[in-house]
Amino acid sequence: MQAMRRKDRSVTDPAKIERILSAARIVHLGLVDGGRPYVVPLHYCYEYAGADLTLYMHSARSGRKIDVIGAGAPCFVELECDVDLDDGGSTPYELACKYGSFYSSVMGEGTASLVTDEDEKVHALKLLMRQQTGRDFPITRLMAKPVAVIRVHVPAEVLTAKAHMRK
Repeated sequence: MQAMRRKDRSVTDPAKIERILSAARIVHLGLVDGGRPYVVPLHYCYEYAGADLTLYMHSARSGRKIDVIGAGAPCFVELECDVDLDDGGSTPYELACKYGSFYSSVMGEGTASLVTDEDEKVHALKLLMRQQTGRDFPITRLMAKPVAVIRVHVPAEVLTAKAHMRK
């Protein structure tokens, strides 16, 4: 992976990366479909222990992303939180080029696949509901059957995080 240009914004502390993962709500899953980029925003949950990252997303069992993923499709993921306008600080006059954005983000190259193990599907859907609602829900194999669960594995060596926070 290409080195990060703004090293001053690099986030390497696993606890800070975990905070970003838990605060964000949508992951952008980038795939390649017939040589063309295809990006889809999805609700997600994750498992992260300061090394490799595993993301889970739910989906209908058929459709474009399911067709593209197949088994072991290369992908790219990006998620962000803490997004706010940065007006460049107080200046005596307005300068458009001073504007930017505050943010925290996690990105990485990975491999996307469909979860076929029923117990892993139930586990992932329970994590997803916890991540998205803050609540625990009972989910059975029967309840999990009508949905697809996508797993994305991002190895630690290609996982990056950045933040540009208000001071």
